Formats: sequence, structure tokens, C-alpha cells
Amino acid sequence: MINSTAFTVPILILIYILITFLYSAIEKLLKWRESVGFYTNHFKYSFIKNFIPLLLIIVIILELISSVLCLTGIYHLIVFKEKIIGFNGLVLAAITLIGLMFGQRIAKDYSGAMQITVYFILTVFGAFLLQ
Repeated sequence: MINSTAFTVPILILIYILITFLYSAIEKLLKWRESVGFYTNHFKYSFIKNFIPLLLIIVIILELISSVLCLTGIYHLIVFKEKIIGFNGLVLAAITLIGLMFGQRIAKDYSGAMQITVYFILTVFGAFLLQ
């Protein structure tokens, strides 16, 4: 029998990632010009500087899909005690964070890459709990 509190920690992690990614995607969409300008400047000395709008769209899509999977995963954990959707949401979030960290390394923003690592550790821990 599954304890009713067995998924408390994974649900908290899913909520955290959901809020983080959903807010990030919405902010990028609502402030599109500012976002493109910020990231174009941030990557001005890198080989990806000319691909910022495309890469930003890809990041937004990944963040939105991760958010939907995390939200659906929370529901499935609570109602059906099923872990797979939440697990997949966290795995996609981790893959997205790897891409973001890689971008920070390309931009030589090592402190930014280090900050993303904190999100990555939490995300992988959540996925570990749901495997």
C-alpha cells in the first residue's frame, strides 16, 4: 500500500519546476523584444549570436512542455499514484537546463552556469525520486 505522503517531496519539486519554467516562458513571451535584446547582447561574442530568436523559441517551447508535464504529473501522482508523467517532465526540464547551462558556458558566464546547476541538481533529484 502506498502511503498518502509518499509523493510529498516529488510533488513539491514538480511545483517548484512548474513555477520556475512557466514563469520564465511567460516572461520571455510577454517581453519578447527585451528578451531578444538581452540574449543578443549576452551572446554577442559567441557563434550563436545570430540564432537568438530561434533558440529563444526552442527554449520557450521546452519550458512550456516541461511545465505541462509537471502539472499533469502532479495530478497523476495525487489521483492515480502514477509517476511516469512527472518523471518525464523532470527529465525534459533537466535536458532543458543542460542546454541553458551550455549556453552560459558558451557566453563565458560561469557564475550563470553555476546558478543553473542548482536547478539541475533539484530536478535530477526529483526525477530520481520518481524513477
